[in-house]
Amino acid sequence: MGRGIAQVAAASGYQVTLYDIDSKPLDAGVSFIKKQLDRGVEKGKWDANQAGEVFGRILGTTTFEELAKSQFVVEAATENKSIKENIFKKLDQVCPPETILATNTSSISITEIAAVTSRADRVVGMHFMNPVPVMKLVEGIRGLETAEEVFDLTERLAVSMGKVFVKANDFPGFTVNRILMPMINEAVYALYEGVASVEDIDQAMKLGTNQPMGPLTLADFIGLDTCLAIMEVLFEGFSDSKYRPCPLLKKYVAAGRLGKKSGQGFYDYRN
Repeated sequence: MGRGIAQVAAASGYQVTLYDIDSKPLDAGVSFIKKQLDRGVEKGKWDANQAGEVFGRILGTTTFEELAKSQFVVEAATENKSIKENIFKKLDQVCPPETILATNTSSISITEIAAVTSRADRVVGMHFMNPVPVMKLVEGIRGLETAEEVFDLTERLAVSMGKVFVKANDFPGFTVNRILMPMINEAVYALYEGVASVEDIDQAMKLGTNQPMGPLTLADFIGLDTCLAIMEVLFEGFSDSKYRPCPLLKKYVAAGRLGKKSGQGFYDYRN
């Protein structure tokens, strides 16, 4: 997600600092952006000079203090509340008071993340869809203390990056995952209970509801650990059994079958 956000922001004319705690994933992210830009040149989407300019606007770093130069920060760490809160505590210490801190969380409370900082009025949700260069939507979420001008600026930033901005209130899962993840979870239940095979569940939903990919394929692309984390946020947040994560989803995650990123999920990607 971070590399996609960085690419789109740089392509929109912004100077971008791409941070990761480890140089290995950072280098992989920067290399991936370069490949995407080169592929765009090959396909005639832009010329080599444009690609070079975009890539030149991206600075990769493992030095957290480099983020102090930023006017707007988008955190895109794994969907884990404690990890995100620790990042925001550090950002609050390093960044100037006027810097806006946004989180790309897809389910965790913006209000609770903002509460660990001294600038709750300048913390906002900015949920991009994956893959970021392709998907047009950005879900904007206003925390309890988010200032109106901060939310308006976030919307203008998203629009300047070629995105469509939809507004959601600060409820677990917001809009997209409040609807999407229970559907995926129900598809896993259908598999768990023997209603149909993986392939037939996906084919039924693709052809029966005109979805571009089936829910189990989509879960593999999102990451089964991410799907589970979001379902747990929904279940905890609403205390409603309809959000209970399917035992099969939990079993797959425990086994390390996380989807495409691990090579195996509901489908096998190792060949």
